[in-house]
Amino acid sequence: MGVRLAVFDCDGTLVDGQAAVCAAMDAGFVEAGLPAPDHHLVRRVVGLSLTTAISRLAPDAEPRQWDRAVAGYKQAFRNARASGHLAEPLFPGIAELIVRLRGADWLLGVATGKSDRGLANCLATHGLTAHFCTLQTADRHPSKPHPAMLEAALAEALAEPQGCVMIGDTSYDIEMARAIGVRAIGVGWGYHSAEELLAAGADCVAATPAELGDWLA
Repeated sequence: MGVRLAVFDCDGTLVDGQAAVCAAMDAGFVEAGLPAPDHHLVRRVVGLSLTTAISRLAPDAEPRQWDRAVAGYKQAFRNARASGHLAEPLFPGIAELIVRLRGADWLLGVATGKSDRGLANCLATHGLTAHFCTLQTADRHPSKPHPAMLEAALAEALAEPQGCVMIGDTSYDIEMARAIGVRAIGVGWGYHSAEELLAAGADCVAATPAELGDWLA
């Protein structure tokens, strides 16, 4: 059997970071002198790289305002982390799923719109860092659905597309996987609907982490 690699999205798949993302986005928009974005729309762009997400939320703003909003967003996250108020809880059953897959000889990775620092802190907070062999972030790659993150994960894990599965909660994750022939599984507990994930090309949508584990293990 060749290398089996499961690559997870982070926000909306491993952790429920929507409250933290919405609060930081509000702060970023204030910093840029922009009206606060609709939180429903914010959740729709979770998973994209930060500049891409902000440009979609404020398409009529000037590039300098996008830059100010990005800086304000990052500062808000740093402040929340430093004060101990950053809430990014694991979805129920995720910790057990990670241990189960490692026990079944899956290699694990992450491909996320988070920064390197944000992902590292998130995984360390939950004691999960050691389970992942490849971590790909928006700091080093184009935004999803461009497949660069997934291509880098495959290269680092010495895996082939046919031995890999991308697991995520948004159509961006599914489209990224399909672009390079990687199997894609959607999760039903995140920010895009099951119907959207299937329409984007997901093989299936897991209702719970336990169900996902059954399919993979």
